[in-house]
Amino acid sequence: MRVRSAAILPMEDGLALIHRTNNKITGMTDYYTFPGGGVEAEETLEQTIIREIKEELGVDIEVIEKLYELDNKEIGQMEYFFLCKYISGKLGTGDGPEFSGDPKYSNRGNYIPKIVERENIENINLLPSQIKAKLVEDIKKGRF
Repeated sequence: MRVRSAAILPMEDGLALIHRTNNKITGMTDYYTFPGGGVEAEETLEQTIIREIKEELGVDIEVIEKLYELDNKEIGQMEYFFLCKYISGKLGTGDGPEFSGDPKYSNRGNYIPKIVERENIENINLLPSQIKAKLVEDIKKGRF
């Protein structure tokens, strides 16, 4: 089973997300995901998210706490979602393979780092939907 670590990263007046377009593998043309990725050998969940956020967003973060987890049996993946704090860096300067022209990613479409205002989270196609529902509930409670 694949293990993935992802960030819930408040920035400015919203949350930093990855806008995905034209994904030929899934056939999905327009959706958002939480930035993050797979745990590599010898990494903790926290180390993974720090590395992935630097690669995908180009920013440095501090991991605050684990908020949610999702056992996604449909795709054979366990996902952990952490509240993170922005420390430094410029959003959109990530240099991970998604942004480097790596041919392995050519069918995966575009990865566009974006800040989505909190009040708009409910109106976007944010995956996984189970975590979106929990996040929207927490936003309404004033947690973020």
